[in-house]
Amino acid sequence: MATDDPPTPSAASGLDVPLRTRRIVAGAAAATATVEWYEFFVFSVAAALVFGSLFFPEFSPVAGVLASFATFAVGFLARPLGGVVGGHLGDTYGRKPVLVWALVAMGGATTAIGLLPSFETIGVVAPVLLVVLRLVQGIAVGMQWGGAALLATEYAPEGRRGLYGSLVQMGVPLGLVAAYGVYFAVSAATGEGSFLAWGWRIPFLLGVLVLVLAWLIHRNVEETPDFRRAAAEHQVERRSPLRDVLRSHKATVLLAAGSFAVNTATFYILITGILDYATRELGMAYESVLAVALGLSLFQLPLMPIAAAVSDRIGRIRVYTFGIVGLCLWAVPLFLLVDTGDILVMAVGMFVAGVFLSIMYAPQAALFAELFAAEVRYTGASLGYQIASVVGGGFAPFAMVALLSLAGTSMAVSAYLIALGLIALVSVAFLVRGRRAREEAGAAG
Repeated sequence: MATDDPPTPSAASGLDVPLRTRRIVAGAAAATATVEWYEFFVFSVAAALVFGSLFFPEFSPVAGVLASFATFAVGFLARPLGGVVGGHLGDTYGRKPVLVWALVAMGGATTAIGLLPSFETIGVVAPVLLVVLRLVQGIAVGMQWGGAALLATEYAPEGRRGLYGSLVQMGVPLGLVAAYGVYFAVSAATGEGSFLAWGWRIPFLLGVLVLVLAWLIHRNVEETPDFRRAAAEHQVERRSPLRDVLRSHKATVLLAAGSFAVNTATFYILITGILDYATRELGMAYESVLAVALGLSLFQLPLMPIAAAVSDRIGRIRVYTFGIVGLCLWAVPLFLLVDTGDILVMAVGMFVAGVFLSIMYAPQAALFAELFAAEVRYTGASLGYQIASVVGGGFAPFAMVALLSLAGTSMAVSAYLIALGLIALVSVAFLVRGRRAREEAGAAG
């Protein structure tokens, strides 16, 4: 069946890789993504609930939240750096070692945040250290995504790259479920006073367990077939993957980023921005809003492999575009439902948005991997993803608080999401146009 996606070599074509090995590697990649995102998300919940008062107590409540979300955004600013560093190393030395290094960095930074004294104890040094550790988290996530995505997609059987890549994408809702689940358990076990005093640290301290996963992957996972083939073909020349990407693929990187920003912005508004808005402005209990966000992630899990499998049959771009259009159309109804302050009505709005998020996000790993040749794939795919994360995700909660404060209406946030959606549609159109031009040039040659 014809598709609208750029043709690339099969993930493991020409190499005798047992199906069991492919599945084990895909499972390891999914586990890596889950634990990395768990550790990234425990920060987002703490930023909405406790960091404002613990690390920025001299600010007003709104200013404290803005400062806390600015710290949250710092992690996103570091993600392109992680993508550059991880991409260069991953395209030069292999996907697996970079993935292990990213896990070690994330585990160390997250555990250190759990041990960090508050402003009341060490003064201004506390928020400074919080920012530094958040930077390390951002670099680690920037390094991790490309390694996990390529580990899964480059081991995928013929015609199933989308499905295998979706296992890594499922790490996001799985990580969120784990993070919120731990917060729920800790909050219920400690009570509000103890939670604010010390209970919030427990989800961070659990980050030390990621070091065990890093060791297991180091010991038991082989390098991907695509990287081994590309390394053999380029073993004589010393390359700079970043230079190659910036010289020959920078337009593709920027278009990939433009196509994805609306997804990551909507996601972080749902899980972080609305958590703050509903508790601070609408007076809702944070446990109820956390429960909706947790349910949203569980709801997304079965949708993602279905959407990815469909993309393997009809093409990545068609499925991806459908998700973008859905997000644009639902941006206004979403906040009309949230503004009711009714938890069940709010859940409907968030769950419908989750459908479109899943449809778009599921094939994204395979789509980005297929935009670049194997020798620059880690760098190109990582840069596109992480730039979108900065533009869309990192500043989304901050932008939401600022827009609500300036405009006095949640419709300003809807307009923000629609604008990003339109940028995504234009970016996808240019990606398709560029693919067709390359195909025509190849045919003419």
